Amino acid sequence: MKRGLGELESTIMDRMWARRRPASVREVLEELRQERQIAYTTVMTVMDKLHTKGLLKRRAVGRAYVYEPVASKEAYTADLMRSALAGSGNQAATLVHFLERLTPEETTALEAALQVFPPKGKPPPH
Repeated sequence: MKRGLGELESTIMDRMWARRRPASVREVLEELRQERQIAYTTVMTVMDKLHTKGLLKRRAVGRAYVYEPVASKEAYTADLMRSALAGSGNQAATLVHFLERLTPEETTALEAALQVFPPKGKPPPH
């Protein structure tokens, strides 16, 4: 089963998703330093690990790398959800438990998503 991100990995990915453009380690570091004390090498190591995990792609610019997300936050979250479902053992029971716990807002979002993308094998509603 795919695992979620650690606290610093999650913070860095949230920054990368929010910026919607490539960023160097130094740029991410400067943003993080507005909220906490953190070393350049720590940010560099975490961004390298996120690259190794396939969440960030990078290209060399001079002597440094510029990173950007491979996929959107929504696509990453969907992959986590699918992985959790696949590893659940009983997918139908897991889905029932999931649906029982939806808030009214989440139920509305699910209904809207099913209007846009109906289940496979079923025609879209008219």
